[in-house]
Amino acid sequence: MKKLLSVLILLCGIHAFGQDNLSEGPFQQLIIRGVTLINGNGAPPRGPVDIVVENNRIVNIQVVGYPGVKIKDSDRPQLKAGGKELDCEGMYLLPGFVDMHGHIGGVAQGADSDYVFKLWMGHGITTIREPAGRGIDWTLDLKRKSEKNEIIAPRIQAYTAFGQTTSGFNPLNDAPISTPEQAREWVRANAKLGADGIKFFGAPPEIMAAALDENKKLGLRSACHHAQVDVARWNVLHSARAGLTSMEHWYGLPEALFNDRTVQDYPLDYNYQNEQHRFEEAGRLWKQAAKPFSEHWNKVMDELIALDFTLDPTFNIYEASRDLQRARRAEWHEEYTLPTLWSFYMPSRISHGSYWHDWGTEQEVAWRENYNLWMTFVNEYKNRGGRVTTGSDSGFIYQLYGFAYIREMELLREAGFHPLEIIRSATLNGAEALGMADDIGTVEIGKLADFAIVAENPLKNLKVLYGTGAIKLNENNEVVRVGGVSYTIKDGIIYDAKALLQDVKKTVQQQKQKLNYKIKQPGSE
Repeated sequence: MKKLLSVLILLCGIHAFGQDNLSEGPFQQLIIRGVTLINGNGAPPRGPVDIVVENNRIVNIQVVGYPGVKIKDSDRPQLKAGGKELDCEGMYLLPGFVDMHGHIGGVAQGADSDYVFKLWMGHGITTIREPAGRGIDWTLDLKRKSEKNEIIAPRIQAYTAFGQTTSGFNPLNDAPISTPEQAREWVRANAKLGADGIKFFGAPPEIMAAALDENKKLGLRSACHHAQVDVARWNVLHSARAGLTSMEHWYGLPEALFNDRTVQDYPLDYNYQNEQHRFEEAGRLWKQAAKPFSEHWNKVMDELIALDFTLDPTFNIYEASRDLQRARRAEWHEEYTLPTLWSFYMPSRISHGSYWHDWGTEQEVAWRENYNLWMTFVNEYKNRGGRVTTGSDSGFIYQLYGFAYIREMELLREAGFHPLEIIRSATLNGAEALGMADDIGTVEIGKLADFAIVAENPLKNLKVLYGTGAIKLNENNEVVRVGGVSYTIKDGIIYDAKALLQDVKKTVQQQKQKLNYKIKQPGSE
């Protein structure tokens, strides 16, 4: 009986995820009717259009009328037998979003992949780059399942942490990488395994140079969080020259901009293992770099752009540093944040990013200044033609999967990006940085059917992309919630984005009941 049911599902063109009512498809033909298209190429909105998908590829994008004018059926693409129509008249369609810094949960956070994937997909994120996580074998397994649509998940680009070994990946038999040849051997083994790239944190210059050179020869991409323990000898500029394709956060960039020093002005009692020290002093770093638009500042920027280097700033992940209360009180925590994740966020001397040992006004003011200088560089980088992408680094510092990605868009707006530039950063720029622009990133004939569809105009208010929507006072003087992604389409499969988020809420509620847990603010009874 089960075999017969599977055959019937296949013949009907419906992908089965069990009795979850969260998705349907793929279909031999899918027509999305009447949307306004906000593309990822910077073009202004256009609509109404009908978008036709066949076998997971866009085959037609047809303008079918004018705003406010009834659409004639004779002007529309015709539905074939067995096809599916999705009525989205008056709604807005964007390419699926790309999260360039998406950790798939974490053991310490108690966040499993299903929880994380549904939060991402519920916010229109159809592609993620995982910059290392629980192990490359684990990530590649999830990547294969996502490619086959056996699980509800974005498509995954899997990067391995440089030097990492797991049960399925142990090229140097647990020996640390200590020579250039060992670095090359590890890089070759990583490529052979099927990884899409490498995530670096830094290493001695000769090892970084060898690893990046070998990775470049193999045609793989790379990312780097230039950690303080190695950045004094090897900063962003060194990495870009050696072949690094993208940088994470901003570590290593101010160091490349130093004029009158070679190391950060650390207090003499600084200890990198002390999270308060680490993050407090990071908030004073940009002031030590060359002034915006100075000769050295311009020279570094222009060289990075000439090297086709990608900035993935992840503004959101440090936002609590400049306004801790705002980050702690985000309205989605109550219903969408797991108890284990909330506990992980609490002040701690052990949990990474839980650096609230003694955080106050002085630290926040310093970080606001830090942001102003950081955002100035990123915005000008974009203005001069440099590639800036959108990444969230969720699961740390009060930033929640999916929600934090939308917050990153808002912070790009604060930095000076036009809303259309933000959408390009979140779609086409990410696709280009991953080498996937032939398939995703814009809505074009021949590309994959990856879309985010929302009822409100996100260019006017990015908050309508949050799963919690935006607050509005309507004509009847009623306070209402509007927005939230309505449909996320990946590989031609239609996902009910709001139902995905409801499923997450249910999971969180069950965990709270099981543990008799209530979210409390730090230090409260």
